[in-house]
Amino acid sequence: MAVFPTLDISATGMHVQTVRLNAIASNIANVNSISSNSEDTYRSKQPVFETILNEQNGQIGGVKIHKMVESQEPLKMEYNPNHPMANKEGYIFRPNVNVVEEMANMLDASRAYETNIEVMNTTKQLLLRTIQLGKN
Repeated sequence: MAVFPTLDISATGMHVQTVRLNAIASNIANVNSISSNSEDTYRSKQPVFETILNEQNGQIGGVKIHKMVESQEPLKMEYNPNHPMANKEGYIFRPNVNVVEEMANMLDASRAYETNIEVMNTTKQLLLRTIQLGKN
């Protein structure tokens, strides 16, 4: 495998993990948001990845974000008739964000990002050693 496609693949991997980390941060930031109806309530969002194929040789050229999807898990309804955001029945709606799951996803995304950095650093070192061989 050529060196520069390796760098491209790692770069796309770092990009999608950054998008994933931003989605996780948004989910966690909105965990305590409240709404008076289910339509306006924040829903957990997750990116869906797609493989980039090189059209010339059919090999993998990286990864990209295909789309962002909202979780279909049910929202949390809470009976709280004294809350200013309560609907006519006395319910407030909370997001379907699972903080424990989001933290696990954050660790996974961070490790994937770090792995891509290591691949780039290793590739850089191999290039430098190859250049040194050519000098001797």
